[in-house]
Amino acid sequence: MTLEDYLREHAQNIPDKCAIVCGPDQVTYGQLWKDIVDCAECLRNSGVESHRPYVFRASQDARFIVTYCAIHLLHAVAVPLEHSVSDEVLNKVKDEVEACQFADDICDTLYTTGSSGQAKGVMLSQTCLAACADNFIKEMNFHPALVFIVSGPLNHIASLFKIHPILTVGGTLCVLDGLRDMNAFFQVFTLPYKHFATFLVPSSIRMLLQFSAEQLHAVAHLIDFIETGAAPISSADMQHLSSVLPDSRLYNTYGGTEIGCACTYQFNDGKYLEACIGRPMLNASVHLDDGKIVVSGKTIMSGYVADPERTASILRDGAIYTSDLGEIDSEGRLHLLGREDDLINVGGFKVSPTEIEEAALSHPDVKDCICIPVPHVITGQALKLLVVLKDNCTLDKRSIALHLKQSLETFKIPALYESVGSIRRTFNGKLDRKSYR
Repeated sequence: MTLEDYLREHAQNIPDKCAIVCGPDQVTYGQLWKDIVDCAECLRNSGVESHRPYVFRASQDARFIVTYCAIHLLHAVAVPLEHSVSDEVLNKVKDEVEACQFADDICDTLYTTGSSGQAKGVMLSQTCLAACADNFIKEMNFHPALVFIVSGPLNHIASLFKIHPILTVGGTLCVLDGLRDMNAFFQVFTLPYKHFATFLVPSSIRMLLQFSAEQLHAVAHLIDFIETGAAPISSADMQHLSSVLPDSRLYNTYGGTEIGCACTYQFNDGKYLEACIGRPMLNASVHLDDGKIVVSGKTIMSGYVADPERTASILRDGAIYTSDLGEIDSEGRLHLLGREDDLINVGGFKVSPTEIEEAALSHPDVKDCICIPVPHVITGQALKLLVVLKDNCTLDKRSIALHLKQSLETFKIPALYESVGSIRRTFNGKLDRKSYR
């Protein structure tokens, strides 16, 4: 069954139940389905055809879900873009997707820049969307009484892939416009529900722990689980979050637009394994090829729009060959060692900046950081650590270096240190490494 099949059933069986909360507005399942059917009729009248793309700007509200599902109802292909995308980019995407012939099972095309910096359209099938929803429902126990809080852009995979499981089971989706307003986030917990969950990138978790740990602990009894992903979470943050939410389930998930949701690790296990992303989820399989992670199963993409060469470069024999480096431990858990593209060559030694950043984040004065390469006359490249310090702290290079030496080999200790006001990140919370190159 598709998401739209489930929504049709919910409209019949639980029409008065709240499906979507967005600020003061609440939409029942009955109203949601009516709005979807009406929107589909408008789209049909405007010329939207089966198996053809419909490009639109994403909004951070129920209107996005109505439009998205209406496109599917017409068996067309949803192509949601960032709400702030320029007309030039939107028209370029339109030209590209309208020139493409889509297979009958393709229902979404998501545009992502990924590690290459070049926008590419990722085609997702109904099988992929259903398999990812099934993974989340089974692995994290999505249930009808759950309210799932989404704060990221709805056209991004981290948020879009939560719309499917929560509405499939007949739960309630709460949409926030980012986490800029912490009061709005905590106001959600005053709604008359007893079970809440959310996805937060590690930088948002760190922000909550630093500024709102007491508030978070006060609603701990209401939080079923928190999932994180998109970037590494430090062991220190794992431990801190576990102490604030002692009875909640806490997950670190490995996924992406091309691979869907592949692995998850419930990290409040007392071990707090840094860089651990756990075991494969129900509908995914993982193995290593020359140290790089390969994902297969129902959750992977069907290919890139109008780019068979790029598709063939990573999608082979029904598997996605990623640039992510990993290792599998004796208990079958996958550990993420960084990206091949991100490795820094220091005099012949290949260094993962992620390992250095995770170690630095456990220093008591460091709030955020990024390790970048800089030119060096002898070694070719040297390591430089940019750090955001906690309030009332001053940069003590020696203290940080000695702290790093406790867990890192000598060649991994940065030669240079600089205090900065902030670290540049992408819209979904990942370190924006490209902007520092």
